[in-house]
Amino acid sequence: MSAAVWKKASRSNESGDACIELASNGEIVAIRDSKDPGGPKVLVSSGEFRRLAEMLKDL
Repeated sequence: MSAAVWKKASRSNESGDACIELASNGEIVAIRDSKDPGGPKVLVSSGEFRRLAEMLKDL
């Protein structure tokens, strides 16, 4: 994911203190904290990410 193109979540707030960014290569989705782009990243399969997104929509 070293050449990943990161995109900020559309629901990120204006002040930038609650933002995540996503990058995908089609098979893997990477998630990181936008305030710490060099920090840890969570990697999940695209299927796992879809299931996570569906679960979060139900909250």
